[in-house]
Amino acid sequence: MNLVLFAPELVLIIAVLVLFVISLGTGRDRLAATSTIIAGLAALAACAATFSLQGDLFYHAYRIDLFSQIFKFFILAGLTGITLFGQRLKDIRNDIRPEYFLFLLLATLGLVMLVSCVELISLLVSLELSSFAIYLLIPLRCERGGLRMQMESAAKYVIFGVLATGIMLFGMSYLFGLTGSTYFADIAPILLERWAEPLAVAAIVLTLLGLLFKLAAFPMHLWAPDVYQGASNETTAYITGVPKAAAVAVIIRFLLMADSTAHELVIFLTFIAVVSMFFGNIVAIVQKDLKRMFGYSAIAHAGYITVGFVTLQGSGFSAATFYAFAYLVMSLPVFLVICQVSAQGENLVIDDFAGLHERSPAAALIMGLSLFALAGIPPFAGFFAKLLLMTAALDRGLVLLVVMMAINSAIGVYYYLNVVRVMYFEKAAEREPVPFRTLPLSLGIILLLAISALGIAPRYLMDAIATAIQGLL
Repeated sequence: MNLVLFAPELVLIIAVLVLFVISLGTGRDRLAATSTIIAGLAALAACAATFSLQGDLFYHAYRIDLFSQIFKFFILAGLTGITLFGQRLKDIRNDIRPEYFLFLLLATLGLVMLVSCVELISLLVSLELSSFAIYLLIPLRCERGGLRMQMESAAKYVIFGVLATGIMLFGMSYLFGLTGSTYFADIAPILLERWAEPLAVAAIVLTLLGLLFKLAAFPMHLWAPDVYQGASNETTAYITGVPKAAAVAVIIRFLLMADSTAHELVIFLTFIAVVSMFFGNIVAIVQKDLKRMFGYSAIAHAGYITVGFVTLQGSGFSAATFYAFAYLVMSLPVFLVICQVSAQGENLVIDDFAGLHERSPAAALIMGLSLFALAGIPPFAGFFAKLLLMTAALDRGLVLLVVMMAINSAIGVYYYLNVVRVMYFEKAAEREPVPFRTLPLSLGIILLLAISALGIAPRYLMDAIATAIQGLL
């Protein structure tokens, strides 16, 4: 076995073992944070070094290719960014911070492995590894006012996770029963031959329903607002973008096994996209808690990503992939600012950002431009990502779906820019100035540059994504 292909995963596995040893002692929270940052950077370097390599591992159940390496790079970049600006963990007790970083690395290891799995059993193991680690991350938060909101959020996430796993396993059992194999390479040709059978469609639909849990798309979406609100700010930052990227990779691999002319699958995915967009955007309008608002907006963004899936074509898959990456990059600076404004790690309402341009001009600028990007305003990444999705849908003849997406984009502009209005046009009153340390400020500037680059010069990333998707086709 060529262990070089497995280098990013090996780095994370070693880091997990190191964090486990660190967690056995006391007063090691700073050491744990530093070790996690080093692990993230080392895994990123290993991923970059193996970017052009290809090969199969573990009896062809695990594939290393350009497709998997691109996703791994963004997943690891998300982990590193969140660890850099959230290493202080204001709302998590000092004595359990090493365990927090341990579970964070375990969740990332599961997601990194997930995007390389091309076999059902290995995919399930990787998915559950990431899910169980996130189950444990959510309740790791200090109690406030006698309320244990984080425990309620964790319980809801576990319940929905178990439900999603059960549905997905049901679909996988159909896939195995129809094809007699758990390998994607064996399943795909047999499934295409038997696509006229209702059981083949049911197998893909049930499996996709389970995977939509990670994407937070309808009907596996109801956990998102409560988990976003109940988890710590750093955990919410992680859940917002990182698992979504991995979910997009797995869903694309499954959709490639389906018939690209399947009318029933197009209807199913269109329904999911439309309901996710409208439900997420409309309910987000009336939210006061900022993280809860982002929980509902995440459902809407999952709907946008699903528009790319509806096409069942390479151009749509490329657009969905680009959107997932752009969403990860756009959401990170938002939570960077939230972590800075939140003095003790508490939840913030929109009014807490009143007069932020006076209390911290840099924080207001980073937050404002990131919200512009999420709203799809040019020239930032969100605009180009939505344009790609609409173009792919139009090429497929899905005009009505494009209209629906345009309407929802307009709704999203309202509640995103409402936060900008509060930051720049409301009075600061008695609120304290917001200190902005050098490291978060530098990271925020880098993320803004990345958001701008993805909107102004997206060609290099799009070419890499298109090449990766073409390799799968």
